[in-house]
Amino acid sequence: MELCMIVAVDEKNAIGKENQLLCHLKGDMVNFKELTTGHPIIMGRKTFESLPKGALPNRVNIVLTKDEEKIFDKAISCSSINEVLNLRVIKNCERCFVIGGAQIYKQFFDIADKLYVTSIRHTFDGADAFFPEIDIEDWKINSVSDEFKADEKNDHPYFFAVYERINKVDRNKFLTESSED
Repeated sequence: MELCMIVAVDEKNAIGKENQLLCHLKGDMVNFKELTTGHPIIMGRKTFESLPKGALPNRVNIVLTKDEEKIFDKAISCSSINEVLNLRVIKNCERCFVIGGAQIYKQFFDIADKLYVTSIRHTFDGADAFFPEIDIEDWKINSVSDEFKADEKNDHPYFFAVYERINKVDRNKFLTESSED
């Protein structure tokens, strides 16, 4: 299973403000949908609750929350990374995506295999959520798109970059023998 992260960051690695995305980029949303459709997606409670229509269609939605009693409509609730990684749907998938927020990115960052990053050519004032720093000693750039200009559907210029971890991480240290789903 390939564990991927997908994120849009500004020039200072900001990803959000007051539990909202920093801006509207139609091209980024299209890219997000194309990449994640058909794959499990992992997110935190706040990210799930910020989705305007609830669970994203055509994807298994997995919500990581400290509240073990919390139930989310059309989503699987987990209370630990270990529980997420032991889900049958995760163990049996080719690829899954961590989609946010900041704390969830931080928790999964050291065991991720690939990063799909939308780099926004702008710095947003007041941002309060950030993506972890990408250390070039640990990650190599696989591909970079051409830059997309700001237009009526995209508030700011942006480009896509895909990073791959240089040395694969052994995720077994995060797993227990049990398999729950």
